[in-house]
Amino acid sequence: MRLAVTEEQEELRATLRRFFADKSPSERVRHLMATAEGYDPAVWRQLAEQLGVPGLAIPEEYGGAGFGMRELVIVMEEAGRALACAPLLSVALAAQALLACDDEEAKRELLPQIAAGRIATVAVAEEDGRWAAEAIAATAASAAGGHRLEGVKSFVIDGHTADLLLVLAQAPGGLSLLAVDGDAPALTRTLLPTMDQTRKLARLELAGTPARLIGREGDGERVLARLLDVAALALAAEQLGGAQRVLEMSVEYAKVRHQFGRPIGSFQAIKHKCADLLMEIESARSAVLYAATAADENPAELPVVAALAQAYTSEAFFHAAGENIQIHGGIGFTWEHDAHLYFKRAKSSQLLLGGPAHHRERVAQLIGL
Repeated sequence: MRLAVTEEQEELRATLRRFFADKSPSERVRHLMATAEGYDPAVWRQLAEQLGVPGLAIPEEYGGAGFGMRELVIVMEEAGRALACAPLLSVALAAQALLACDDEEAKRELLPQIAAGRIATVAVAEEDGRWAAEAIAATAASAAGGHRLEGVKSFVIDGHTADLLLVLAQAPGGLSLLAVDGDAPALTRTLLPTMDQTRKLARLELAGTPARLIGREGDGERVLARLLDVAALALAAEQLGGAQRVLEMSVEYAKVRHQFGRPIGSFQAIKHKCADLLMEIESARSAVLYAATAADENPAELPVVAALAQAYTSEAFFHAAGENIQIHGGIGFTWEHDAHLYFKRAKSSQLLLGGPAHHRERVAQLIGL
């Protein structure tokens, strides 16, 4: 596998970093996280129409740019670095769920809409928060003109604003993927209070909600398996970006904060903290890059390396976010400083798909331990 970063990928990173620096500075993040929507529609249109970000990893035949997970990982990393308030993760997962389905008609209809900026998300977890087939109790029954959904979905990323919801539910033929319009009748969407205000999660109540079957009944387990791998990788990339940013914040502060007549960065204890964080973050970068390359070039290897990347990177980000607060001292605990925003994102992201122990257990199971 080719692990080198291309010139085109570096240009993509530079473009995204400039964009997020301009459109997602700290004060803008704080404004958007206090709104119910949680994102800026004008900025989202720019991401879709000018940069083509929602369609980056969608094949050209479905209206996308035809790139792969390597490029999507760069997007997620730069978004995580800026704590960008935008439905990037939810849209990426929805697109990958559709691509995993054997439903050419649905792909040709829905993927171009997502590439053009239609906000979509996936609804997997229920009240216990688990992304697992055995934890899904929502049901889908055949009805005139399609299917009807019954049950509850929780912790749905951007579920309160998405125009398209891809719901996993138990049908007579087995676990299945179904599409629900955001304004469908008998659908109640409730914004959940969350520790990380920069990522909006919602609860969906389905009470006979009309839905469209994507693919065949029983395809859901295969779709969920692919979705879990992609979600673990995309979230790890986002966590890597956040970890890199808090390390930079720590180093910048250690250079300018003086104690006893010299910068605190000259003290051995601070040096060791920063050096340890650098080692962890660069190791996480290697894991994410390898997993993204595997996704594009050796998909059979993805389940193991995506779980490994998620387990390691989630711990690295949480550790870096905590140490950032410690290095900043008293100011790091204040609402006015951004350190707490990254700390909350780090902890909530660590638990979103299951904690590091869950992903390490998955690695063990996949390699037969």
